[in-house]
This record gives sequence, structure tokens and C-alpha cells, in this order.
Amino acid sequence: MGDAEPHVAAPVQAGGSASGPRARRAAAIVAAIALILVAGLATAWMLRPAEPAASAPSPTTVVTPGSRSSPTPTPTPPHAGFAVNTTTYEVIGLPQVNVFAVIPALLVDDDPFTVPTAETVVAHGRGAPVWADPTGEPVAYLPREFPYDGTTVPVIEKQEHWVRVLLVGRQAVPSKGDPGQVTGWIRLQDVDLAPVDTVVEVSITDRTVDVLRGGVAERIATDFAWGTETTPTPLGRSFIMTTQVVPEYWYTRGHPIIYLSVQSPTLDGFGGADVAVTAFHYHDERSGPISNGCIRLDPAAIAALADLPLGTPVVITP
Repeated sequence: MGDAEPHVAAPVQAGGSASGPRARRAAAIVAAIALILVAGLATAWMLRPAEPAASAPSPTTVVTPGSRSSPTPTPTPPHAGFAVNTTTYEVIGLPQVNVFAVIPALLVDDDPFTVPTAETVVAHGRGAPVWADPTGEPVAYLPREFPYDGTTVPVIEKQEHWVRVLLVGRQAVPSKGDPGQVTGWIRLQDVDLAPVDTVVEVSITDRTVDVLRGGVAERIATDFAWGTETTPTPLGRSFIMTTQVVPEYWYTRGHPIIYLSVQSPTLDGFGGADVAVTAFHYHDERSGPISNGCIRLDPAAIAALADLPLGTPVVITP
């Protein structure tokens, strides 16, 4: 989402949104993960049916001088969950999940402040079918490649045959429904799994941005600008969709823009485009609630975020 100017580059002509949780204590995160697994999978931008799960051991964290520590989510052995589905689907006939997509059948995240698991996925072949309900039919597909990325996605729940993931795009634009972070189910047989040990946590109340690697937090910002009351910064979990330098956006002064998977909760589109993507970006004015939703940061913080891999989870708290 842009700022006062035709701001925040969303991919292509996307009128990006312009614009933090604190490190979770190890016990709290382990409890949250165990609760999700036991609570089970239901339908909603993400819900799951219940399955008992063995509790994961408390992760070990390393504290270095001058840093605070938060655990990296510990991978938990998958439980059975939904039944295996080996049907072959022609994905080209399904709506494609990308930053521009509005797919009403997708689910809006129902557990937005829980840190995702320590894995990401990328689709095989042309793409992977996506389900809102794994007992039904696929409602979309996640492409393996897209010009503006959004194809490396974090896992928020893992079963024996399925994973639930965060996705780009929207279920609806703000004027017509819930534009929040969307999720979907994908078969493990359709994706490649990869580990991710980094999480970005943003706290708007504390004015802090932390990058957690292996449970150790590095504070990269102690002040920044965020969204106004009418164009607020989206709260909850999302992920790094793409990172690009966009020379046309003069206010970035040549620094990269780190686009997130979530879009504005109040803007249908921005700057003449029909998307309003939230991002981290540089701006000369970068303190207080002054943006259209993006987080404005200094050059050092932007450089640190630009080095992170696509699919890195981001959690923004009030």
C-alpha cells in the first residue's frame, strides 16, 4: 500500500500497500503448536479436523549477548489427518493462486498469530491443486513459477498426506468481504518440502522489528512507520512473497521492496491497480501511523529483510 504518494509497489502495476509479534516464549509456542495439532482440521481461510498428536519436545534456544531469544518451531511428526488422495487433476482448468487472484472458495486464516511451522513448499510440475476442504474437490492451483513469485509458501499444519499453507491473493476485496490472509490444503505428493529457520516479528506497540534465526532474535529496527487508522497495516501472519527493486518508486531511493502475501484490509486496490499489497520498504519519512499500510524502515533494516528467502514467515502484532 502506498503512502501519501502513488506508493508501494505491488508487483507489476499492483498498487502495493505501504506501509510485529514479540518473540514467543518457548513454552508458549510449543503449547500453541500442540493445540493446533490436537484441535484438528475444520473449514474456514483455514481450519482443521481433530487428531491427537504427540507433544513436541521443547526446542533448545541459544542466547547471545545483547539479543533476545525465541524458539524456532520444532517439526512435529505428521499425524494421519485427511485420507490420501491419488486422483490426477488437470490444474490448468483451475483458478491460479497469485497476487492478483480473488478466489472466494479459499479460506481466510483463522489462527493469524500462531507462528508457521519450520517448512515451506514449492509445487511440482506446472502446479499443485489446492483444496479448501480435502474431502472435496480442488478449488485452485498453486503454480510452481509466477513472475511476481508467491510460489514458495510456508506450512502452517502438516499431516501424513497433506499440508495446510499460507497463500497469496484474496478471498474477497475489502468492499465485498474478508480480504485477510488466505490459506489452503495441498497434497504432500504434489510439492517439495524445504526447511526454513527464520521468522520476522513486528510489534507495532513496541515499534520493533526482529529477525529470528534458529530461535535467536536480532533486532533490526526500533522505530518505523505503519498504517493510519483508515489504512491500517494488516495484522497476523503472512510471508515474504517477492523482493524487488522498483526504480519508478522514487520514495524507495533505490532500496528493495519486500512484498508480503497479505493485502490491505481497507483498500480494494491502489494507485490505479486492483491489488493493494503490503510491504516493507524505505521512505524518508518513517515514524508513526502515516502510511497506507506498509512498514517503512531505514536502509539497514531493509537490507536485512531483502536477504531473507522467499516464503519466510512474517508475524505482525498490534
